[in-house]
Amino acid sequence: MSRGTNDTNGGSGADAGLRAGATGIVNALIDAGHEAYFAGGCVRDRLLGIEPEDYDVATSGTPSDILRVFPRAQGVGQSFGVMLVRSAGRMYEVATFRADGGYSDGRHPDRVTFSDARHDAERRDFTINGLFENPVTGEIIDFVGGRRDIEARVIRAIGEAEARLREDQLRMLRAVRFAARFAFELEESTADAIRRGTDQLRGVSRERVGQEVKRMMVHPNRAVAAWTIQYLGLDEQVLLEAHHAAAPTRLSRLADDAPYPTALAAWMLDRKGGSAVDDQQRARQWGRSLVLSNAELEAVERCIHVHQVLKSSWPELGVARQKRLVATSEFEQALAVLLTENRSAFIQVRRQVADLIRTGLQPPPLINGNDLAGMGLAAGPTFGRVLEAVYDAQLEGTVADREQAMRLARYLIETRLSE
Repeated sequence: MSRGTNDTNGGSGADAGLRAGATGIVNALIDAGHEAYFAGGCVRDRLLGIEPEDYDVATSGTPSDILRVFPRAQGVGQSFGVMLVRSAGRMYEVATFRADGGYSDGRHPDRVTFSDARHDAERRDFTINGLFENPVTGEIIDFVGGRRDIEARVIRAIGEAEARLREDQLRMLRAVRFAARFAFELEESTADAIRRGTDQLRGVSRERVGQEVKRMMVHPNRAVAAWTIQYLGLDEQVLLEAHHAAAPTRLSRLADDAPYPTALAAWMLDRKGGSAVDDQQRARQWGRSLVLSNAELEAVERCIHVHQVLKSSWPELGVARQKRLVATSEFEQALAVLLTENRSAFIQVRRQVADLIRTGLQPPPLINGNDLAGMGLAAGPTFGRVLEAVYDAQLEGTVADREQAMRLARYLIETRLSE
């Protein structure tokens, strides 16, 4: 698999080079007497008018055949017939046509038999991903009805839906992701198979579940994905909390480029009525369910906290605390969530923020620890409290210069030491 710059309008030099490198591999395999095509997502995307981000090649050649054509090829899954081949400065996955045996672990086939293009297409997940393309002639090879379903804008499992989903239970979430990403409908028997098989997600690693959810939540159609997860009853296994069918209204109103933690915070608030657990505890629970990184979990927790402050106690904070809050990295994300539910409150806070910015959010402190030490104050709890109090006064505008700051510090030291 080789990646390039995504350009849905097509025609960028980088993307042309990406396709050309893959075409070179296909031509070399054909010249050596093997059948070879582009396979899967790159074919689907081109038919949808989307410039592919990667190109995979499928061939009748076995790994040893591929090595004869490309002596420097690397085996990354030779038992599955997958090799890495460099072409035009990029690496591509080249896989032998295969038919898969059973999937006793719910992820990998127990055995693989090298086969032909038809069997290779039939062992794939959804019809839209079971297409091949001859890059030389432009011919689309379709054994599974994928082109028909692309035109009908439908996500359909190849063959018998329940059997296909049992092979790899994560396909239930992949179906949701594809449907949301492309604004396709889930074909009825595929959707029904997902509803009946939701409990099977318990056998999927939390890391894989989290990766699928992240890919959905960073896409502009994230709310469609969230709604579909809930509609199909997958949310209980995905989030490890009670099923809740709340409409993801906040999630749907976020900007297209909203970060992953912000999207999770919005979705969590949309589902709030379905949980009696407090927000911070739920954030930690989602962190475990989706295997969030420490940074992602902290961003979700902070976004939820700041959002709550904006809704409940923002006017009473005072200038200093407001400025401190505005200066945090999560403030803008919490404000974005507020916009999705209360535009007038958002406008009011935004106007206040503009006033706070004019007077300086994070000016350099007028005094520091050396100044307090020079006044004879020893390191300890009082040290930090005095510095914080003086800086708060600076933020509020009651202290305007260094002389005033020093005077306030002396007063605070004398007062606190005499207590």
